[in-house]
Amino acid sequence: MSLIVSFFLSNQLYSDRVRQLAQENMIKSGKRIIQSLEQSKSTNIDAFLNGVAVLPNFRVHIYNQDKKSVYYEDGGSGSDNDNTSQVSNTQIEQVLKGGIYRGEHEPGSFVIGLPFKKNNKSYALFISPELNRSLAEVRYMLLTVLIIVLVVGSLLILLAARYIVKPMRQLTEATRQMAKGDFQINIHSKRRDEIGVLTASFNEMAGELHMLDQMRRDFVNNVSHEIQSPLASITGFTKALKEKQMDEVSRQRYLTIIEEESQRLSRISTNLLRLSTLQIEQHPLHPHPFQLAEQLRRTVIASEPQWSMKKMEMILNLEEVIINGDEDQLSQVWINLLSNSIKFSPEHTSIAISLTATEKMVIVTIEDNGQGIPDEELHQIWIPFYKVDKSRDNRVKGSGLGLSIVKRIIDIHQGDIQINSQLGQGTLITIKLPIM
Repeated sequence: MSLIVSFFLSNQLYSDRVRQLAQENMIKSGKRIIQSLEQSKSTNIDAFLNGVAVLPNFRVHIYNQDKKSVYYEDGGSGSDNDNTSQVSNTQIEQVLKGGIYRGEHEPGSFVIGLPFKKNNKSYALFISPELNRSLAEVRYMLLTVLIIVLVVGSLLILLAARYIVKPMRQLTEATRQMAKGDFQINIHSKRRDEIGVLTASFNEMAGELHMLDQMRRDFVNNVSHEIQSPLASITGFTKALKEKQMDEVSRQRYLTIIEEESQRLSRISTNLLRLSTLQIEQHPLHPHPFQLAEQLRRTVIASEPQWSMKKMEMILNLEEVIINGDEDQLSQVWINLLSNSIKFSPEHTSIAISLTATEKMVIVTIEDNGQGIPDEELHQIWIPFYKVDKSRDNRVKGSGLGLSIVKRIIDIHQGDIQINSQLGQGTLITIKLPIM
């Protein structure tokens, strides 16, 4: 469509230009013919004009002072149709009297009339260009150029389309595979254009989805493991109580184990619900001003049975700072972190808790002398149910949800938490919270 429109517009524009140039050439050519006629010593106009080279593509017609035709040249067209013969006697008379005539007798045909004298006689010279032949040449040239453009352009478009469509087909096929649950997809592309960027983004998305799918699988496996273990204990000891004869001491021991395992299930359920609630994007935050140092002291006092049993020392260095935050949620942070430090620290060691403040934030650090965390596992401790203790030793109580809850609460408060740890040398936890 573009080429068709271009052809007609170009034809119209260049046709007008050809007409304009033809008029200018007609006047110049006519004046040269007149000048040659006037300077010629020959008295026979016919003989003179036949002896000179008449301009090609121009029809020439000469009338004498009696308005009769004395010369006609078809300009090499071989046509008897003379546009100049369509001039009237009035127009011939106008030119014979010294005037110049410009006229268009039919669409695309111009006639120029010029006066001249020879042997003291007046003559009228009329010139008409063979525009149809000139315009036909222009149209043929334009049409040839546009056909070449069409053919070459079509080939280039086909190649470009194939160059673009091939990766798009690969992306479409990869999308269908992902829709079926296959996220292990990687499309190879060396392109650096928009398609290359799209392919790279697709590969990145596939990688993220694969990681999320693996995390989902691990999460389900971990939940199943954490729930199955206490359920198996409860079921086994319940059957033992029903089927075996035992003394009161054994019965109480079995009931205590059943109670502890039930409480463990309850904690897992509570933590799962809390983590799910915290992961809701529009989780309600209920901030209000409160004394952070006092909250940390209450947490240390509440955990006294645990650290006293291990004969540990608590070292507190707390500035009096008031922050604006959700007190209940932040209380859960300190409980989880302090509980972990106590749990994984040996007896007769210490835990140092400090609180400092700047103009815009507070910094809380908790440092212990526990067993530490391997470097390669530091980035995984925020994953729900992840445990550094791969054996999942039931003597070390915990579901692996505590740090996930801590991380989410800190994120909701627009804070930051970092853990520095060395295996066998203890762990330093740094929490930064905006004062708001």
